[in-house]
Amino acid sequence: MKGASVPAVVGMPSPLFLWRFKAILFLLWGLCCCKIGWDSVMRMSADLRDLFLYEVFLYYNPLFLVALMIWLWGVNLWVFAQSSVNYVKVFDLAQTHLSHREIWRCATWLTLIVPTSMTAYLYLYSHGEVSLAASQPVLLYAILLIVLLSPFDMFYLSSRFYFLRTMLRIVLPLQAITFPDFFLADIFTSMSKVFSDLERSVCRMVNRQVATIAWFEADSICGSHSIAIPLVLVLPYLCRFFQCIRQYKDTKEKSCLLNALKYSTAVPVIFLSALKYHVFPDQWVSFYRPLWLISGVINSLYSFYWDIKRDWDLRCLSS
Repeated sequence: MKGASVPAVVGMPSPLFLWRFKAILFLLWGLCCCKIGWDSVMRMSADLRDLFLYEVFLYYNPLFLVALMIWLWGVNLWVFAQSSVNYVKVFDLAQTHLSHREIWRCATWLTLIVPTSMTAYLYLYSHGEVSLAASQPVLLYAILLIVLLSPFDMFYLSSRFYFLRTMLRIVLPLQAITFPDFFLADIFTSMSKVFSDLERSVCRMVNRQVATIAWFEADSICGSHSIAIPLVLVLPYLCRFFQCIRQYKDTKEKSCLLNALKYSTAVPVIFLSALKYHVFPDQWVSFYRPLWLISGVINSLYSFYWDIKRDWDLRCLSS
């Protein structure tokens, strides 16, 4: 009928448009966090600013590094998928495994909530709300732990269960070692400093030292002299060491013992370094520091050799 209006068909926005829109929002949010955080830091007194910046770095830097690792793991899965690599079979994943898009979704949430918590911490502390500021990292760590351990069918339950089960197999290598076991344990050795910072962060939260300088005192249980620091640092290497011993028990391959020896060379480096806070300065300079340097050189050279000759199989470089 002439003059009748035809309802317009509203098309759905394209995926590229949505991606650009989300990227712009993400950028604006990041700029807001940077602006609020910078202004908050500038409000602090100069004598305490460096100490509290170090404290903020300690609480939030490990989670930033975990988020970066998750982003890069998603990149790995994307490259595997583009190259037609059957990584599901290689990593012994369940059929409900996370795709690279789901991995990136997890990384996005972590990348959002960690800087938001950090910005809130800086803002609240700089405006005199010390107790509220101290609650920010505590709430963040509690929420992440609850999400990880939640038994409810939400936020990728099967994948979280797979991850926790693999972690248990790493800590207690009482069974045959699978590829996911030693692959994740190898990642953990690269993250030993992250675990150490997490331990110190949790220690200060448990002992109510957040947003204070109590940890800076010489007798603080969460200070640099804490025996828990070298214990946490060495734990991933010990896990890989016992995995190698278990592999030798199952396969009788001598290379497993040589690999175990490689991880054992990290132990004296860590504990000799920790002695710096438990011996007199003269003893450290004259005796323990040379031992620490020698053990560090041995560990570095052995690890480099093993990576070139064994893990990466770059024998062409030595020919």
